[in-house]
Amino acid sequence: MKPTLVVLAAGMGSRYGSLKQIDSIGPDNETIMDYSVYDALRAGFGKVVFVIRETFEEDFKTKVTNRFKNQIEVEFVYQEVNTPIEGITNLPERAKPWGTGHAVLVTKNIVNEPFAVVNADDYYGVTSLKLVGDFLRDSADTRTCAMVGFQLNKTLSDNGYVSRGVCVQDDEGMLVDVIERTKIYPEDEKVFFEDGEKKVGIDPKSLVSMNLWGFHPSIFDHFHKHFIRFVEENGHNPKAEFYIPLLVNDMIQSGELTCQVLPSQEKWYGVTYKEDKEEVTKAMLQLSEEGAYPGSLWG
Repeated sequence: MKPTLVVLAAGMGSRYGSLKQIDSIGPDNETIMDYSVYDALRAGFGKVVFVIRETFEEDFKTKVTNRFKNQIEVEFVYQEVNTPIEGITNLPERAKPWGTGHAVLVTKNIVNEPFAVVNADDYYGVTSLKLVGDFLRDSADTRTCAMVGFQLNKTLSDNGYVSRGVCVQDDEGMLVDVIERTKIYPEDEKVFFEDGEKKVGIDPKSLVSMNLWGFHPSIFDHFHKHFIRFVEENGHNPKAEFYIPLLVNDMIQSGELTCQVLPSQEKWYGVTYKEDKEEVTKAMLQLSEEGAYPGSLWG
């Protein structure tokens, strides 16, 4: 069974200031998502599911999926701010979406095979989708998921702070903990984060989560159970978000799940800030000139 790629594209980047998911960054006006889908096809994925908001579906199809809809099965699922979840009769009203875990959960009824999760606005590199695709075919089961880990110094922006989930592994390469660090930045070939008023150094080769995950479809039952509990405990907090790394962390600590870390040597690119776009565009052009991608992904 071919795995499925789930692309989280319902969010609007507040720092970036626009619908960055459909910005052109490739030589033939490709979006970052085009590269994720292209790499997934090369890695043997059979379907892609986009989690979007219904209000921009037509623009999304015109700009993105119409280019490759004949090359891979494409489906859409809507994540609105308060998309209902079975088992919760009174989902609290709020202005902010419930987070990436909720975005995955809304795909439950159409994803029946092992699947990978990616962010729409993150470029993960030529080999990263192959890493998780191989895992999904060979190793994913009801007790084991995977997370592709990237070296911290290959995931930074020169244009501002970033937040990253720093991974702690055991001797067998299994994830033990994800520690959220905020306000991370490079300085003089070193990397620091701010802890309150303190400036703290951090190993630039630390592995971090960039939200590239591999799951067996049985994970939906866990997500569902944990989301119900999350809403019960955090429904009064309009800023609380049901994040995938925190959810996986909780399941590891409770013994429900183990998570294999798949180290990637790729450089991550993303558009956290508007100023990042120029660097990403140059990088995609260079990868094309080096032969990693054709000049036009979809010909």
